[in-house]
Amino acid sequence: MKKEKFDVTGMTCSACSSRVEKCVTKLEGAEKVNVNLLTNSMQVEYDENKLQVGQIIDAVVKAGYGASAQGNENKTSVKPQAQKAAGSAMDEQIKNMKNRLIISLVFLVPLMYVSMGHMVGLPLPGFLEGVQNGVNFAFTQFLLCLPIIYVNRKYYIKGYQTLFHLAPNMDSLIAIGSTASLVYGIFAIYRMSYGAAVGDMELLHRYYHDLYFESAAMILALITVGKYLETKSKGKTSEAITKLLNLAPKTAIVERGGMEQEIPVEQVQAGDIVVVRPGGSIPVDGFIVEGSTSVDEAAITGESIPVHKQLNDTVIAATINKTGFIRFKATRVGDDTTFSQIIRLVEEASSSKAPIAKMADKIAGIFVPAVMGIALVTAIGWLISGATFEFALSCAISVLVISCPCALGLATPVAIMVGTGKGAENGILIKSGEALETAHSIQSVVLDKTGTITQGKPVVTDIETGIGTERFLSIAAGLEKGSEHPLAEAILEYTDKKNVKGVKVEEFHSVPGQGVKGKIDGTWYFAGNRRMMENQGISLDAYKTKLETLADEGKTPMIFADEQTVIGILSVADVVKPTSREAVRQLKELGIEVVMLTGDNKRTAAAIQKKLDIDKVIAEVLPQDKEREIAALQEKGKTVAMIGDGINDAPALARADVGMAIGAGTDVAIESADVVLMKNDLLDAVTAIRLSKAVIRNIKQNLFWAFFYNALGIPVAAGIFYTAFGLKLNPMIGAAAMSMSSIFVVSNALRLKRFRVSKGAETQVQEEAMLQSNQIEEDIKKEENTMITMKINGMMCAHCQAAVKKALEGIEGVQADVNLEDKAAYITAPENVDKDVLVKTVTDAGYEVVGIE
Repeated sequence: MKKEKFDVTGMTCSACSSRVEKCVTKLEGAEKVNVNLLTNSMQVEYDENKLQVGQIIDAVVKAGYGASAQGNENKTSVKPQAQKAAGSAMDEQIKNMKNRLIISLVFLVPLMYVSMGHMVGLPLPGFLEGVQNGVNFAFTQFLLCLPIIYVNRKYYIKGYQTLFHLAPNMDSLIAIGSTASLVYGIFAIYRMSYGAAVGDMELLHRYYHDLYFESAAMILALITVGKYLETKSKGKTSEAITKLLNLAPKTAIVERGGMEQEIPVEQVQAGDIVVVRPGGSIPVDGFIVEGSTSVDEAAITGESIPVHKQLNDTVIAATINKTGFIRFKATRVGDDTTFSQIIRLVEEASSSKAPIAKMADKIAGIFVPAVMGIALVTAIGWLISGATFEFALSCAISVLVISCPCALGLATPVAIMVGTGKGAENGILIKSGEALETAHSIQSVVLDKTGTITQGKPVVTDIETGIGTERFLSIAAGLEKGSEHPLAEAILEYTDKKNVKGVKVEEFHSVPGQGVKGKIDGTWYFAGNRRMMENQGISLDAYKTKLETLADEGKTPMIFADEQTVIGILSVADVVKPTSREAVRQLKELGIEVVMLTGDNKRTAAAIQKKLDIDKVIAEVLPQDKEREIAALQEKGKTVAMIGDGINDAPALARADVGMAIGAGTDVAIESADVVLMKNDLLDAVTAIRLSKAVIRNIKQNLFWAFFYNALGIPVAAGIFYTAFGLKLNPMIGAAAMSMSSIFVVSNALRLKRFRVSKGAETQVQEEAMLQSNQIEEDIKKEENTMITMKINGMMCAHCQAAVKKALEGIEGVQADVNLEDKAAYITAPENVDKDVLVKTVTDAGYEVVGIE
């Protein structure tokens, strides 16, 4: 299957887009067709073995419209020439509409003065006054009407063209309505000329008051006013994409042949060394080979705080180098850059249709023929009832011009375009209208633990040792230096931060599933789990309570020992992100069930569940089983969203009703997910759901207005209430109402531009991150304790054991595990504790201390 995008010209209402879509869908090999009235574009997914681009274009042309494929040659990161051309086309359209509007108004004012001025006592030139000058009066109006008709000839050309193709649209309604007024006015001139020739003043008088030239002109002028305002509003809907495009660098400085050259960004090739100085824009994706800096990634992630980048870190096109000089190797250029993918995703989402739009499209397809039928029935009905021809004609014209398929056609696409653009501004890429609609009805959110709820990177949280913290950390660093385990990375990162160098280790061995061991100064040292300690015959009885406590807190204890005894415990955990608790709370506020999937053991999962108040936890799940869990929730009738890192979660993301890839810049994430959250922040998932609810609410408001307007306007225009209430619409008022309907729909959609993420969320996130960081440091400081073994005589029973424990733990920072069988107290205390104080405390309790070490 191949996907191609086309520019379509000549569409003016949803009946047009529906006609184009229907004609292309009929072609053999066309699988999926999306026509967007707002962007005048069409996306076709087709089998290139059965269908060619030329055949698709021919089908559109035969339907009465123009089409051209959007070229893919001369690839650049954002196709600047095409984008510039698109912008120029929109500007040209607005300029053309403005000129038409000005000319229409210049001739409309004198036309209205001539036709209606005498009704309010305004003077007319002598050759136009009185019934005897009726022919002059009518012919002058006809002449003033001609320039307005000429500048707005597009309505007639397109309206009758589509009518002859048996696919009438909004232009057909305007053309028929204004033509009827015009033809009737010309007929009236002939009748008045005949009356003047034969001296029939009664005939002159009757047609003198039955001229509809001003109606024909006013209909065209008011529709042009509406179209002008609508075109300007349409331009605003794509501001988010335009803002992004303006950030794209046009040139890049690359090193070639030992020289720096400034070249157009589209000429940068993968493998080039690119130079970026402070304040410069990064032109393509790559990784740093020299230098370090802070990069403003707001254009991509929406994150306002610059991100520190150093050797081997990736950089992304369209981000800003803030402080340092860097050289980086280009890896993704042209259409392959992250920035280019974002632009493409946003454009495709803007062009896609939500399921809710299909109902409007179906109605639009039969709307115009139905309105023409209603107008005909109205005219015939009034003539049969005995009304004058003029009255029947006026009602029929009012029905034609008041009906507004525009409002139906614009109700969905403008809201989707503004909504997806707003998401992009905040680093939330919604890939389709369908995903946007489904997200508003989510009932369950399934969260992957690692990398979604947590940082996805283990950090040291607790240290407990009896040999001095610095000595202990140097042994730990030495042992873990040869390990490739992720926990070893966390320990080494921590020791580097503390500027502690690892001791030299000889005969290093890694023991799979247990840990590592090595010789330090001729003595064997071990680092690993309980199993390793048990295999080495090292007792853990004194640490049983401590190890269970750490496990309950979701931490992984790394036990370090020499050949005889444990020398310390170092705990590592994948800490929860600062925003996760708030995100879970907000999801629950929205009435959504929160489920956590994790491969971790049940104890660790329960610890995180308790900390974040998660509704349900499914632990010990293998990556390949995540999809099955999603399916199980769906079988219960729930609409399920899956939030994961987009790599090992790809099957689950694809299975879910809405897949959200978090912290994603990977191709896998973009392909498998419906929504891509560029920031590594769970709160963005909440924002995406809230945005979806706001967009769908807006679409429903727009559709309600469009249906309500037509349901109310057409009967009034047909004169149904004339007999009972004397209520009848003049065609001019009908045209004004039609224009206002479209303007209302577009303006309502533009209200979405005021959508905001949770107030103060960024500040809150920063504060929580700082608090969490400080808390970890404080916890580590508290846990940088020494371990002391105290031998005690005189303990005979459990009461004695409790008394000693209570006495020792009365000292600040001291914890004691008292063992009757060993006649000993295993004490954990701050490094600076005075051992004499410990001895005195036990002695004062009535027991004898016989040894302390």
